[in-house]
Parts: sequence; C-alpha cells; structure tokens
Amino acid sequence: MSTERESVQELDVREVDGEPFGHIMDALDSVGEDEALRLVNSFEPVPLYDVLSKKGYQYDTEQVADEEWHVTIRPE
Repeated sequence: MSTERESVQELDVREVDGEPFGHIMDALDSVGEDEALRLVNSFEPVPLYDVLSKKGYQYDTEQVADEEWHVTIRPE
C-alpha cells in the first residue's frame, strides 16, 4: 500500500509506437523501494500482471475513462 510521502513516477505508454513492454521494464528499473510507477495505458494490461507478480511487484488498477487505465506498481 502507499505511504504518506510516496514518490510516484508516471509513464504514459498510450503513444508508444510498438510494444511498450520494454519501456515499462526500463521505468521499473528506476523505481526505488519507497517509490511507485503509475502506468497510463489505453487498455487494461492484463498480460503484464503475471510478469509483475513474478518480478516481486504489487499493483493496483483503476479505469479512469473509457480508454484510460492507471496501474500503480510498487515493489513488494
């Protein structure tokens, strides 16, 4: 769960040309233990969830508009 002073980086992959997976993994590499990454996507990235779990991340997903999903990812 989030902490009071958690730092959140945002990565919007809606305009990425091609597969955004590499961009997401690169961004996660720069997330510290007390930080989070908010992924903004045009669809719910269900295939990503298994990868995140295997790599030791927890995530919360929220649909904020018809074609806008926010996934907040944190190290476990």
